Amino acid sequence: MTQRRPLPHDAAPLHVTGAARYVDDIPTPATCLHIAFGLSPSARGVITRLDLSAVRQASGVVQVITAADLPFSNDVSPSIHDEPLLAQGEVFYHGQPIFAVVATTHLAARKAARLADVDIDTRDAILTIDQALKANSRFEGGPVVWSQGDADAAISTATHVIEGAFEMGGQEHFYLEGQAALALPQEDGDMLVHSSTQHPTEIQHKVAEAIGLPMHAVRVEIRRMGGGFGGKESQGNALAVICAIAARATGCPCKMRYDRDDDMVITGKRHDFRIKYRVGLDDQGHIQGIDFTHFARCGWAQDLSLPVADRAMLHADNAYHLPNVRIESHRLKTNTASATAFRGFGGPQGMLGIERVMDHVAHALSMDPTELRRRNFYRNGQQTPYGQTIEDFELQDMVAELLKRSDYEKRRAAVDAWNATNDVLKKGLALSPVKFGISFTLTHLNQAGALVHVYQDGSVMVNHGGTEMGQGLFQKVAQVAANVFGVGMDSIKITATDTAKVPNTSATAASSGSDLNGMAVKLACDTIKGRIVRFLSETSGVSAGDIRFEDGNVQVGSKALTFAEVAQIAYQARVSLSATGFYKTPKLAWDRVKGQGRPFFYFAYGVAATEVVIDTLTGENRILRADVLHDAGASLNPALDIGQIEGGYVQGAGWLTTEELVWDDQGRLRSHAPSTYKIPTASDAPDVFNVALWDGENREDTIYRSKAVGEPPFMLGISAFLALSDAVAACGMGYPDLDAPATPERILMAANRVRVT
Repeated sequence: MTQRRPLPHDAAPLHVTGAARYVDDIPTPATCLHIAFGLSPSARGVITRLDLSAVRQASGVVQVITAADLPFSNDVSPSIHDEPLLAQGEVFYHGQPIFAVVATTHLAARKAARLADVDIDTRDAILTIDQALKANSRFEGGPVVWSQGDADAAISTATHVIEGAFEMGGQEHFYLEGQAALALPQEDGDMLVHSSTQHPTEIQHKVAEAIGLPMHAVRVEIRRMGGGFGGKESQGNALAVICAIAARATGCPCKMRYDRDDDMVITGKRHDFRIKYRVGLDDQGHIQGIDFTHFARCGWAQDLSLPVADRAMLHADNAYHLPNVRIESHRLKTNTASATAFRGFGGPQGMLGIERVMDHVAHALSMDPTELRRRNFYRNGQQTPYGQTIEDFELQDMVAELLKRSDYEKRRAAVDAWNATNDVLKKGLALSPVKFGISFTLTHLNQAGALVHVYQDGSVMVNHGGTEMGQGLFQKVAQVAANVFGVGMDSIKITATDTAKVPNTSATAASSGSDLNGMAVKLACDTIKGRIVRFLSETSGVSAGDIRFEDGNVQVGSKALTFAEVAQIAYQARVSLSATGFYKTPKLAWDRVKGQGRPFFYFAYGVAATEVVIDTLTGENRILRADVLHDAGASLNPALDIGQIEGGYVQGAGWLTTEELVWDDQGRLRSHAPSTYKIPTASDAPDVFNVALWDGENREDTIYRSKAVGEPPFMLGISAFLALSDAVAACGMGYPDLDAPATPERILMAANRVRVT
């Protein structure tokens, strides 16, 4: 079947040859102007003087825009209108845009933006979780609490009680293509915007709001992004909006892209968390009760922090049945860049919390960590802390299979033997599972539309609301269309995502791209196919059941016609060969205030085993081997899915090992370039990297019974962090108590701690 073939990425030749076109590659008219922001030098304060005369007189400058110059709305937030495009009298984080320079070149705009004379009466900035708690600086007024059963009573009567706390850092998206936008003024005041965005409709909405037009006057198009990872879900709003405002004011096309350092300073990151836990267990290691407290550092504006923190709570159980549980979540407001969506959307933070608990418990009770996990796994029929019944649990069988494939027990013995005879180099081995819920937790976002045309020569054009950011969504959706019509992939073309073709799109996020858009495209194709079948049946006397589409042909009883011939005949008979498709995810019901309902259509599962080695004299470390078994349902494209799993694992491991965001006590991000912020490279991937797909189908009626594979593999990287903890534990007797990221410095300090415990 076409939809399950391991085909390469549709744009792979373009990527490797440099021919793939991104926003910054779009040819622009000679009159195109370029924009740069002037940024706040302070994390918090009142602007007492803003002298832009030197900026206006700089070479190439056409216009300078401040908040007072904005014609309509001064807001680029995705949620509650709390994020001004340009500062209005006050600044709330270091790097906040204060004004915009419109110039004849990108370089001229950047140079001019540095010439501003700005005086700021600084205020005490709230930068850390502790400072925010002390100042009671938060969103939603107070903590959000969800519970099931009686956690306090269960813990107080448990045989063993273990408690602790740890911190995990944020993460820079580090997409290869930075944020970029291009606005082209059209007749009658309309605006065409090219934006590197995961959410074209949000760009359309914010631009329309900013230039005082209805949404039908703004068209947003995006062919591809050079990576997104959630960082282009809301962070592109500012660029698109200022380009449209400047284009409206000057009548010229306007373009903006952030240089890498500006990109890292201005845009939001993954939320960093502190998690406190208290857990009660019996002698066999079964969790009787557990109490979590999440502290999320959200930054200066709300952005998407509330649903991110919600999803962290929703994944505080990961794969484990918690009969008595209380989860308290603090969403803290700080004078830092507003934290935003990032692959996993809070799920990794919540999941790392329970995996840390399992690591701590196994150490404290001298239990095998994998056996402890298996004892606490869900069984079908049990309920999550938020009341969703588990119906499709796969991990018992998946773990057993991975233990066998990876020769885990033999390698565990070998690691222990190595550590017994080596003082400087210590090895660690750990296994961690993933249970990740698939759907937007804001229920109305679980919808998608598509527009499909069959031309009279049999070629097919497909448009849908999903965006391509390198993950292969377009290829998967093209395979769906090819399968419906029984044609080869060369007959299918997917056009750039365009709000003028499919309206009211949801962001390509929440791992829902293939689920939503694949189903919408299938429904549109089915509509056209149904019309053709009815026409052929009526004109040939052959029953509909005897008309088949396969291998580029249409079999009408005993007669075979090419699909192109059938398209021509249908066109001449005035059969409509264009259709829209619309899909909404079923079975969802969620009350976020109560923390109860069914927020997810289904769960995706995975399990990873990772082996590492650390140098106890320096803290340096390497991932030696990773074995992964991941559940993609009936994979739409195994090659693309395995690529997503490999990339997700490495990115997840990077978050927890090498990627460290450092702010100074003035709120300035110091790690704002690849020289100081270290994402994993090819050499950081495991030397032995075994990735396989779990053989199965989705029990829910998704597109061809596949499962989402965008975000779930990210959490497989947790096994690398746990393996490092295991290696540190081999240095002494105490619990490693590692924070994340487990940089060489933190590993060295932890190793020294356990030696003296």
